[in-house]
Amino acid sequence: MYTFLLTLLILDALILAAAVLLQSGKGGGLAASFGGASSSSDSVMGTRQAGNLLTKASWWCGGVFLGLAFILQMMSSRSTAPKSVLDKLAAPAAAPTAPVGGAAPAAPLTPQPTTPAAPAKQP
Repeated sequence: MYTFLLTLLILDALILAAAVLLQSGKGGGLAASFGGASSSSDSVMGTRQAGNLLTKASWWCGGVFLGLAFILQMMSSRSTAPKSVLDKLAAPAAAPTAPVGGAAPAAPLTPQPTTPAAPAKQP
C-alpha cells in the first residue's frame, strides 16, 4: 500500500510540474496583483482566474500532492511505543544451565592464578 501511494505521489508531482510549466504567463507577476503593472481581467481576483484547465489542474494536483504526502508521513511514523534501554537491564538474566549428563566440567575454563606457598616458620 505504501509503495502504491508513493508511486501516485511521484506521478502527481510530475503532472503538477507539467501543469505549472505549461501555463502561460499572466504578465507582471506579483506586482500586477497589487496594481503595479496592469490590472487585467484574469488577475488573482478576476473573473477568469479559475476558468483555465491548467489552473484547475494545478490546484487539484497541488491538493492531492499535499494529501498524499500527509498520508504517507502518517504511515511511515513509528507504530509502536519507543522502548527504553534500561528495560533490557531490568530483565532477569537466565540461570546457567548444567551440562548434559549432570557432571561438572573436569577443568575450569580459565586457569586459576597460582601463588607460591609461604615457608612455614620454625620455632
